Amino acid sequence: MTIGVWGYLEEYHSEKDDILDAVETVFASGRLVMGPSVEAFEQEFAGFHGVGHCVGVDNGTNALVLGLRALGVERGDEVITVSNTAAPTVVAIDAVGARPVFVDVREEDHLMDVTAVEAAITDRTACIVPVHLYGQCVDMTALMSLADSRGIPVLEDCAQAHGARQHGRLAGTFGRAAAYSFYPTKVLGAYGDGGAVITDDPQVDAELRRLRYYGMERTYYVVQTPGHNSRLDEVQAEILRRKLGRLDAYIDGRCDIARRYREGLGDTPLVLPGQAVGNTHVYYVHVVRHPDRDQIIDELGRCGISLNISYPWPVHTMSGFRHLGVERGALPVTEHLAEQIFSLPMYPSLPPRDQDRVITELRRVLGAG
Repeated sequence: MTIGVWGYLEEYHSEKDDILDAVETVFASGRLVMGPSVEAFEQEFAGFHGVGHCVGVDNGTNALVLGLRALGVERGDEVITVSNTAAPTVVAIDAVGARPVFVDVREEDHLMDVTAVEAAITDRTACIVPVHLYGQCVDMTALMSLADSRGIPVLEDCAQAHGARQHGRLAGTFGRAAAYSFYPTKVLGAYGDGGAVITDDPQVDAELRRLRYYGMERTYYVVQTPGHNSRLDEVQAEILRRKLGRLDAYIDGRCDIARRYREGLGDTPLVLPGQAVGNTHVYYVHVVRHPDRDQIIDELGRCGISLNISYPWPVHTMSGFRHLGVERGALPVTEHLAEQIFSLPMYPSLPPRDQDRVITELRRVLGAG
């Protein structure tokens, strides 16, 4: 039997009754768009983070787009971020007409190198988007100190960091706003697309609510600021409400799997995930490194074990962003990591026997016995 990277079906079978009850609850209510489930989830997700506001949207990419717009980012502005990320981070910046400006990442944890950010700031810098990659936070103490001193708003990309903490503080609560994805693979995933933006700023909240609803505020057909149709689906909101109560259990399961990988692979040539000081890692993905990455993936594939690469192509090397003029070699750490990184199966419902099989086959391929 094939062991995959994601555990959609395993989770569904274990939570099927609650998921189907959530769907029935919405269908029976007759409120299918912007109803009580969206409102309740927004209140509960904001409460979980201890912030004043949450605005549900249709996906994580639009959470970033609307977040940038609500923070005043406009065409011609610059937004500092990283190239070692999922493409939607940069697609969102491009969608508002801004120019992505890349800084390199740290080799030890693959996160934004905050020491490189100051040199990237210009008089056109309108926002900084740190990506809390793979399940842990960028050095937000240093980043917020720099951003606040320069008066630059920070929009946290928390698509991979639901429930992650830094010195006890939740990801998403450092910047002026934070964007989330609830794609099914996420630590907190829906059964379809979904996203949200959280903020403590009432003005940002009000602008987000207008932007997700065509640019209207209260009266239908009265557009104040041209916006989008970016509403969180009522069914997905009700499912997310149920799953939010299990988020801590999901994280515990992921951390337990990461611990078993450390115990089983710690003496092999694999470079295992680094955890920055003060961080609580939630292991959205379990990214390891090896110079013979492609051979390892092929070998395990023949054994029925599917591995993934997050991400094989840095965004600045993609043809769709050639116009930015960022040449290969400009981000040496990012480019080096892209040649070696790959992800092991990681989801809370991963059976121990399957994980043991992954560990055994990896040890065999690596010549570690």
